[in-house]
Amino acid sequence: MARPPSISSFAAPETAAPPKENAEHLNRIIEDDIKKDSAKRKEEKKREVRVMLLGQAESGKSTLRKQFQICYASKSLEGERPCWKPVVYFNITKAVRLIFNELEYQFSEHGHTLEAPKAVQQQISELRNKLLPLIALEDSLASHLNGGVTIGSGGRGAFVRSGWQALVGGPSQSDVKTVEAAARVAEVSILAAKTLGSSLSDVQTLWAHPTVKLLVHDRKVRLEDSAAFFLNEIARIAEPDYIPTTDDILNVRLQTLGVIEHSLPISMGGLSYNWKIYDVAGACGQRQAWVPYFDDATAIIFLAPISAYDQYLEEDPKINRIEDSLQLFSSVCSNQLLKDAHLVLLLNKTDLLRKKLAAGISISKYITSYGNRPNDYDTAAQYFKTHFQQVHKRKDFPHRVLWSHYTSMLDIKATQSIISSVGEGIIRKHISEVGLT
Repeated sequence: MARPPSISSFAAPETAAPPKENAEHLNRIIEDDIKKDSAKRKEEKKREVRVMLLGQAESGKSTLRKQFQICYASKSLEGERPCWKPVVYFNITKAVRLIFNELEYQFSEHGHTLEAPKAVQQQISELRNKLLPLIALEDSLASHLNGGVTIGSGGRGAFVRSGWQALVGGPSQSDVKTVEAAARVAEVSILAAKTLGSSLSDVQTLWAHPTVKLLVHDRKVRLEDSAAFFLNEIARIAEPDYIPTTDDILNVRLQTLGVIEHSLPISMGGLSYNWKIYDVAGACGQRQAWVPYFDDATAIIFLAPISAYDQYLEEDPKINRIEDSLQLFSSVCSNQLLKDAHLVLLLNKTDLLRKKLAAGISISKYITSYGNRPNDYDTAAQYFKTHFQQVHKRKDFPHRVLWSHYTSMLDIKATQSIISSVGEGIIRKHISEVGLT
């Protein structure tokens, strides 16, 4: 009978225990890798500059962000140009609708301000009928730009969130839903382009109509600041091969929803920094979304549109926009989370302030404390600047300097100079705090 195998014949082959020195060496390698990774993250954090763009709605925050992009990341703007086409078309359709809405009101029994002959009313009515297909595209364009999202009571308007360029055919398309959404926007955009092309002469006739000119001059038609720019450029925009220019991109009005983060690699003084610029929604109901982004902010750039002295908040028609801007600036100055941030004030839209004053629109009519001061640019600009400086003096933390500039975000050359100056100031403060060399 065969002898059963010995236990030893099934035993695992003996292996030598790893030397203690090898285990210690491996531990040292792991520890060194962890330290290097931690040091790398700390170095990256040191080179991260977090800039908050704050201010009420329509103060120029998004335009300033575009100016930063022009200055430091112009190639990325070039890639985005086609994305802005439907936004330009939306701005035009909205402007045309607002003109007709105001004309209809002025011709009605409630208007009482415009005595228009029947022939004029007939002309306007015919133009409206011809332009109805163009006006009808406003809501479709807005809906697709919004990605189907509405806010508040669901009123009309275009609101964009982070990554909105992907919805209009930008380079960041990835998932199927995004690609499908981009295709739908492209379809509406093509339809808008064709409709605008066939409606060009009618839009030009409307914009050149003496009655419309009178209402615009007398401020009876409250168009957005950029409407006149696009209506004056309508022939170029209606061309079949139209691609938005830099001026077009700077002039578009598109309301921000929530907080949009933009990362820009910026080189200064031989060092590279990762700037994170946060463009925030300025409407009253969305300002609470700012707070989570205040922590670790390197700098605050507050935009105050000093041309808005004759305007009131959409959310509350009793509140003058200058007063709201001062109150908002006061809350920013006194916020504990922002006490270490570099503070920059941009007194914006000086170009519009000059135009309003030249047209004789009295400041004291809307802001009684202006009194009998001259209704000229130098006096008005200094008056508004002084009020913001007083808020800073009363509400801000001791020893924090307020850097202030008069700006017009549509003036590329002047704004680039200011951005360069502001950027250098922010970097100097950042370097002194984090110890970069």
